[in-house]
Amino acid sequence: KTHPPEAIEAAIAAGQRLFGENRVQEAVAKWPALRERYPDVSLHLIGPLQTNKVRDALPLFDLIETVDRPKLAQALIREMEKTGRRVPCLIQVNTGEEPQKAGVLPADADRFIAEVRGLGLALAGLMCIPPQAEPPALHFALLREIARRNDLPDLSMGMSADFETAVRFGATYIRVGTAIFGERETV
Repeated sequence: KTHPPEAIEAAIAAGQRLFGENRVQEAVAKWPALRERYPDVSLHLIGPLQTNKVRDALPLFDLIETVDRPKLAQALIREMEKTGRRVPCLIQVNTGEEPQKAGVLPADADRFIAEVRGLGLALAGLMCIPPQAEPPALHFALLREIARRNDLPDLSMGMSADFETAVRFGATYIRVGTAIFGERETV
């Protein structure tokens, strides 16, 4: 987030084809033109999604990584039925049970996964962001176990500082924007 299209185009020129955006509004402002010029690029929503932004998000993103509540899952299903565009999703699990973070609690994950599947949402896997002050391996192991017992193939975990650990625990997606683009400007 907060990086200009020119920085993204430099990464594309270097061969990067999968990107994540944290904010729907920011993605809407810069990605339609980029996607028109680079149709082989894939875009994931890696930040929170408000239900009132679902209509804007669905045409733009190829994967939504932050489904964390029934109301959002229902809004996604309704919009997908309206548009005919099925976008796979990941459930965000709050592995650290941090009150300031989004995500379903680990104890509620199996029930929520079953509920989301029952709604018909195309569920591909799980995502987590471990607490900064704790070793990430415990959280990655927990996410991997929840995914295993629910037969979910994709794990989005790990960022620039801990991606090697995430890879050891089976991450299929890692978020390394800082390593590629540098620190974000605060807005």
